[in-house]
Amino acid sequence: MGYLTTHILDTTKGIAAAGVKIHLYQHTTDGQRQLIHSTISNNDGRCNQPLLQADRFIVGVYELEFVIDEYFAKQEPSTLASKLNSKQECPHFLNTVVIRFGINDENAHYHIPLLVSPYSYSTYRGS
Repeated sequence: MGYLTTHILDTTKGIAAAGVKIHLYQHTTDGQRQLIHSTISNNDGRCNQPLLQADRFIVGVYELEFVIDEYFAKQEPSTLASKLNSKQECPHFLNTVVIRFGINDENAHYHIPLLVSPYSYSTYRGS
């Protein structure tokens, strides 16, 4: 059986992004999305176990949701935020990064890396 993994890299600092909340959703046939797994990235920017595997790893449409604004909020404060009153919140450019993808081979390893900065991100089908 196949499985799904991810890896998050903070391209601003050139390090793994630890402590990022990750939610995995499956799209149902009626167009809804159902939360099937939540976790937090470890010190290597990875998850301690596959996000999806065994009997749950089936053909379908999925979304990985990375709560990236909380990660960057824990990093160095932005220049704009430091100018504002500490009681006010400054919205981040990227809040949640959502990657919608399809699984069409139940025997394959799907690896979805996220390379992210406060102002951009990229992804690809990893190995």
